[in-house]
Amino acid sequence: MEAKYLTVEEAAAYLNTGVRFVRRLIAERRIAFHKAGVHVRLALGDLESFMQAGRVEPITRASVRRDLGRAA
Repeated sequence: MEAKYLTVEEAAAYLNTGVRFVRRLIAERRIAFHKAGVHVRLALGDLESFMQAGRVEPITRASVRRDLGRAA
């Protein structure tokens, strides 16, 4: 399997965000990255993992009942 690496600009386009956001993620060490000399590259798999980690499940009736049961 071949790993695909993106530049910061390509990663921002892939995530549909600004370059500044991706650079902040890197600076805060909130996303995995690779350094090749002075160049920063982000693996496509790492971007996917980052996005999956932020996934929020939709609200269902069962989840509302469950959460309300905890509050009582």
